[in-house]
Amino acid sequence: MREELLAIVERNSRIDLKELAVILGVEEIDVVNELEAMEKEGIICGYHTMIDWEKTSIEKVSALIEVRVTPQRGQGFDNIAERIYKYPEVTSVYLISGGYDLLVTLEGKSLKEISGFVSDKLSTLDSVLSTATHFILKKYKDHGTILAKKYEDTREKVTP
Repeated sequence: MREELLAIVERNSRIDLKELAVILGVEEIDVVNELEAMEKEGIICGYHTMIDWEKTSIEKVSALIEVRVTPQRGQGFDNIAERIYKYPEVTSVYLISGGYDLLVTLEGKSLKEISGFVSDKLSTLDSVLSTATHFILKKYKDHGTILAKKYEDTREKVTP
């Protein structure tokens, strides 16, 4: 039940608990208890709402920053990753394989604000060797949700 419950809640964290119980074929109290247990265990870390900011009047710029760092003896990448994720502009930090070590996602009000963060804060950290900034121009799919739906022509066809 646990894996199926997690898969459903990951796709829709607002699903009604009664509906969830019916889908899983268990009692509602069992769903509640399992969710609480997984929250206490740190398996479920939070619940989030996905917003398509392009459809609002709020200006937001997102960027992916590749960061090459010198790992610290006995700590690896953990200390530098922690220093980076504590900045409020940072929305996520991942340890990755390839030419860079960390992938950092940022949100800001403008390209200039993000560029300033990278040059003034991120690049000046002791173990940071180099960065590469990639601005997100458009999101097509995020966390499994399609944001950029294809345009469908709803005009009525005219036939002779």
